[in-house]
Amino acid sequence: MNFASTHPACPLELLSVASEMFPFVKTGGLGDIVGTLPHALARHGIRTRTLVPGYPALLSAMGSPRCAARFSDVLGHSGTIWESYLCGNDIFILDVPALYDRPGDPYMGPDGNDWPDNDIRFAVLARVAAHIAQGMIDGYRPDLVQAHDWQAGLTAAYLHYDGSVAPPVIQTIHNLSFQGCFPPSALSRLGLPDRAMCVDGVEYYGNIGFLKAGLHFSAWITTVSPTYAREIQTPEGGMGLGGLLRTRARVLTGILNGIDTDIWDPEHDPDVHFPYRLRDLAGRRPNKRALQAEFGLPQDPDAFLLGIVSRLTMQKGIDLLSQAADEILQDNTQLVVVGSGSLPIQRELSALQRRFPRRFACHLGYSEALGHRMPASADAMLMPSRFEPCGLTQMSACHYGSVPIASRVGGLADTIVDANAAAIAGNAATGFLFSPVDAQSLVAEVRRARTVFRDPAAWSVLQRNAIAYDVSWCGKAAQYANLFRAVVAHARPQVRGDDNVVPLRRDGQSTRRAIARQPRPRTRIPH
Repeated sequence: MNFASTHPACPLELLSVASEMFPFVKTGGLGDIVGTLPHALARHGIRTRTLVPGYPALLSAMGSPRCAARFSDVLGHSGTIWESYLCGNDIFILDVPALYDRPGDPYMGPDGNDWPDNDIRFAVLARVAAHIAQGMIDGYRPDLVQAHDWQAGLTAAYLHYDGSVAPPVIQTIHNLSFQGCFPPSALSRLGLPDRAMCVDGVEYYGNIGFLKAGLHFSAWITTVSPTYAREIQTPEGGMGLGGLLRTRARVLTGILNGIDTDIWDPEHDPDVHFPYRLRDLAGRRPNKRALQAEFGLPQDPDAFLLGIVSRLTMQKGIDLLSQAADEILQDNTQLVVVGSGSLPIQRELSALQRRFPRRFACHLGYSEALGHRMPASADAMLMPSRFEPCGLTQMSACHYGSVPIASRVGGLADTIVDANAAAIAGNAATGFLFSPVDAQSLVAEVRRARTVFRDPAAWSVLQRNAIAYDVSWCGKAAQYANLFRAVVAHARPQVRGDDNVVPLRRDGQSTRRAIARQPRPRTRIPH
């Protein structure tokens, strides 16, 4: 997809709507992207303000915020929108204590079960986003809204059923397997009209589909890698939404994620035991010994040290380890796993640690620090995902000089050049890819990588190629910026200013008047 060039002299205001944001609240890649993409977009003339729920971690971090708006009744809840500047980001914090002032992660309680009112918790997020898009906050009207995953999926639906002039919405899919489905009895509680409960509305196999609504009503759809954009249009990868995505293929774009190379910098990373300069392969060696010691493994420089940092789920293929461990942990191979997730998988990993105390170790729990130490220490990072929208672990691995070994799916296939004969001859190989995703293929790929590891000269070539791969946001942010401009241009002429639009009152109730719609220009959006 070729976009027109970005011109920073034409600034755009973007409202980003998300359920998590690094470094305050994060369960996976969604939080990372929401927290780091705005910095990259700013270089292309896109100013982002991010609307996030007022979880305790955010409220405690916001210092002395400004009250941007108060509302007395949005879907039965009152609250405050605080405006703050945190970690280089402009943030709107949606403070509704009854919905967000809770222990646990954004979606589950301490008992590991989903909050029973997740429908209203994230419907309020989307409803407020729609109000903001229509002028709820004095002096602010975005040119564009980016709704992230199912939690923001109703934003475009609310704007559609409001029927008012509003900025276009881009629905971004970070992981199609999380769709936000709730019973039809919730329709009125969510503030949606009866006519919305149809196939051309929010209805999804008899339920209300938050993500389905976003995919149906948005002006454009993005996902986080080109290969994943193709995969989700298939019956297997579409997870029930493949048909809808095929009908909207013209407005579906895959743009790879990036990582913030100021945060991911081995020379200045506070979580790396022995900081080293980028491309300094010798500087990595003390970190390998330190990680081995940290996990009680023999400090053997010749051991082939594999690392995994992941959610412990079937999607990530972590269950394959129990089938493959006997053959992987041969020929002086060590494996360290860090992550949390499925209790049965955690029990399997604990059992492996008891069986192979000098070759296998795990840390069962989320650890941002270990997520940084691992790629600085492990010889290779293992990613046997059954599907992977984009993946960030392989990017940090490449950047830190750890060679990725991954399944040939989604963003993994887009970001890793397999060490086949042609790629090696062309000095292009950066890692190892395998398919199908099963224990036998996983074992075979680890053996292939281990053979190359035993040739230090060949392995260092792979490491240097991986480090040279551009994992930053630079080019990807430019793609986003140019797409955003094209979508906004297609939606114009926009009705802007108080002469044309009466914004929503600060209590969230509509005071808009009818506005004559003008014909849309025939601007062609590049695809």
